[in-house]
Parts: sequence; structure tokens; C-alpha cells
Amino acid sequence: MEANRVETKTLIISLAIIVSIELAMRLVLAKEPHGSMIVLGVARVLQVSLIIFCLAAWGQGVACIGLDPSKILVGFKKGLIWSAGFGVVVLLAFAVLYMAGINMLALIHARLPKEPGTVALFFLIGGIIGPIAEEVFFRGILYGFFRRWGVPVALTLSTLLFVLAHPISHGVFVPQVVGGILFAIAYEVEGLLLVPITIHTLGNIAIFTLSLIT
Repeated sequence: MEANRVETKTLIISLAIIVSIELAMRLVLAKEPHGSMIVLGVARVLQVSLIIFCLAAWGQGVACIGLDPSKILVGFKKGLIWSAGFGVVVLLAFAVLYMAGINMLALIHARLPKEPGTVALFFLIGGIIGPIAEEVFFRGILYGFFRRWGVPVALTLSTLLFVLAHPISHGVFVPQVVGGILFAIAYEVEGLLLVPITIHTLGNIAIFTLSLIT
């Protein structure tokens, strides 16, 4: 993928959008804590929509973050291939660690809502809307901006910020680290943002499904 794909202006505008909506979301939740999942979903949709609008209106266009409309289907297909390959690797790793007496399911377990009606909403927001928003910002904007200093710098910084943006339960951050590295590598190799979006989405849904079953 090309270096200098994301300009400083684009980074500043995107950060302003993210921070302002995050603050507004917290103010809303402070007054009305119920319905937090819906508020989170609306916030993520707004963030993605505004970033894409700003890119299209005043920036370099959505192609600068790998969202070329003519390559959406190609990106999705490649994302499926990456997801299948990664899934096989994960299954083999789980099998080896299980034989060694290590339960990997404990490292990827997600806390699901107790109310049955909320589970579907959790899958929608956490499994689809959230990953799209995170990939647009962490890979599309941050990785694309840091890429001017080389792949190692872009991969390290975008993954570090990605990990720090997630709540770490009992010190466990393996899924975030592995995911951040994988998403960045897939984006670097393919240059299409829909590739890490697809991997991230399917990965989250798989984790939620395993957590629901176990």
C-alpha cells in the first residue's frame, strides 16, 4: 500500500469527530444510562458517516482509506479468504494449546447481555457496526497516516492505540493484539479496507457465538 495516503488535515478532522461524539455519548449516558447499547451504535454510525462525508467533501476521497466503491466486492471476497485462513490457524492453535492444558476460550470470552432480546442487538452493534467504525478509524485513518514512516511504525502504533481503546478484562488483551496486527497486515497487503472490516466482523461474531454457546 502507498505511503502518505492520509493527510494531516484528514487525521485532525477525524480525531475531532471521534472525540466530540465520544464526549457527547458520555454526556447522554450520564443522564440516561439505560439504552447504552443503542447510544453506542448511533455514535459509531455517526462517526463513520461524518468521517466518510469529510473525506468525500474536503479530503482526498474515500479511496485514500481503501474504500474505493468499485472494489467493494473484491475487498469482501478477499476478506472472506483471509478470514478462512485465519480461522484454520486459530483452530490449530486452540487444539495444540488444549492438548497442553491451556484453555484459550477463557482469553476470548465476551460478556454478553443477560436479556435475550438484547443479544441480537449486541451482535449487530458489536459484531458489525463496531468493527466497521473501528477499521475506518484505526486502519483507514491512523494506519494510513502512520504509514508515511513505514510499515513497522504504522503497525505498532495503530495496534497499540487499538488495544488501549478497548477495555481489558483481567489483564487479558490477546484478541486485541492479535486482531490489531492481523487487520493491519491484511490492509497493508491488500490495500482495501473492506478486507480487515470483513475479518474483524466475522471474528467478533465468532467470538460472540462461542461465548453464547459456552
